[in-house]
Amino acid sequence: MKKVVEFLKENPVQYLATVGRDGKAKCRPFMFAGEMEGKLWFCTNNQKDVYKDMQENPYVQLSVSSPSYAWIRLNGRAVFENNMAAKEMCIANPIVKSQYQTADNPIFEVFYLENAHGVIADFSGNPPYEF
Repeated sequence: MKKVVEFLKENPVQYLATVGRDGKAKCRPFMFAGEMEGKLWFCTNNQKDVYKDMQENPYVQLSVSSPSYAWIRLNGRAVFENNMAAKEMCIANPIVKSQYQTADNPIFEVFYLENAHGVIADFSGNPPYEF
């Protein structure tokens, strides 16, 4: 888990793929919020299409590449939880705070990836790191 968290923090803008309510793939820039209790946390706004899409189909995949051409692909089931500790962790990011101001903002939602699975790979020819 440590390697995954480090990779996501070092490459702060990832891309989250969902299945839209129209049945078509959607991909959006997203930010990793942090790890807590062994879970990878993210946040969003319950007024956005991405939130509504994940309510209908919670299976997502996240991907990002580094400047050195390594990449991560991470998938799991988005589980929304009204977890104030996770919200406080997320709101500590100045970008998130500028959008929601407080952790108890009613449109502010947090989720973690249940059964997160993925790989970190590169073009070295070495086997990928699977988790």
